[in-house]
Amino acid sequence: MRSRHVISSLDLTRDDYFRIFELADKFSNVKKLNYLSGKVISLAFFEPSTRTAQSFHTAAIKLGADVIGFESEESTSIAKGENLADTIRMLNNYSDCIVMRHKFDGSALFASEISDIPIINAGDGKHEHPTQALIDLYTIYKVFGEIDGRTFALLGDLKYARTVNSLLRALTRFKPKKVFLISPSQLKVRREILDGLNYPVIETENPYDVIQDIDVLYVTRIQKERFVDEVEYEKVKESYVVDLRLVSMMKKDGIILHPLPRVTEIDRRVDKTANAKYFYQASLAVPVRMALFYEVLGERKDD
Repeated sequence: MRSRHVISSLDLTRDDYFRIFELADKFSNVKKLNYLSGKVISLAFFEPSTRTAQSFHTAAIKLGADVIGFESEESTSIAKGENLADTIRMLNNYSDCIVMRHKFDGSALFASEISDIPIINAGDGKHEHPTQALIDLYTIYKVFGEIDGRTFALLGDLKYARTVNSLLRALTRFKPKKVFLISPSQLKVRREILDGLNYPVIETENPYDVIQDIDVLYVTRIQKERFVDEVEYEKVKESYVVDLRLVSMMKKDGIILHPLPRVTEIDRRVDKTANAKYFYQASLAVPVRMALFYEVLGERKDD
């Protein structure tokens, strides 16, 4: 993967996924390495972020890289009228890799077309969030020891959640037994995503009809910021709540994942159940992103 852009989860092969999982295992308990000593990583967050930005920052530091960048558009020359292309060209001159988040679909791909250094997409609009899919799949791999043959259900905002798009596309590199897509009719997975899938998919609106068959329940919040019309958001904002009653109907070893942040879609009492793995999932973000940096920037050095 040396010097490759990572814009979509489809940019990674099945072998890439497993190699990153193995590296993440290796990096899970290290305090600090010097594998990226002398490298500079730009964190270009044009849209607010807590977990993603801080985990990328931590991952870079733990590998010995230096970090520059910003966490809002307002703190850049974009606020003075500079265009995105010129900002990317500037960061291209200062660093060895750009981690980029932006509110517009396709912005990371656009940046990759003008950048000489690798672009890692940390979320672009409602398009994709491929490193979150890496974390999601690594969590499943850690819990079950495998990904193939599992039954998945994705619940919530499947139209605007970029994490959903990336996970569905990433699963084309594996062999899921079945994937249930649970959402209100207004928030179904977009056709261009469905058309690219190579495994059985069943759309439904009622989680109680399928909950007993699920190994992995992946929950997303309703993406308020993606709605053009707030009235439409109000109609669907509390469509689902994963509560203790629903969880009690899951398989004993079934797990619940969520990319976070959550709002009201998971009852806080679910946090204490054995099925709730979303905070464990969040804890794996740093080793996974360390592994990705190591793969992309590549120059190996001894400790």
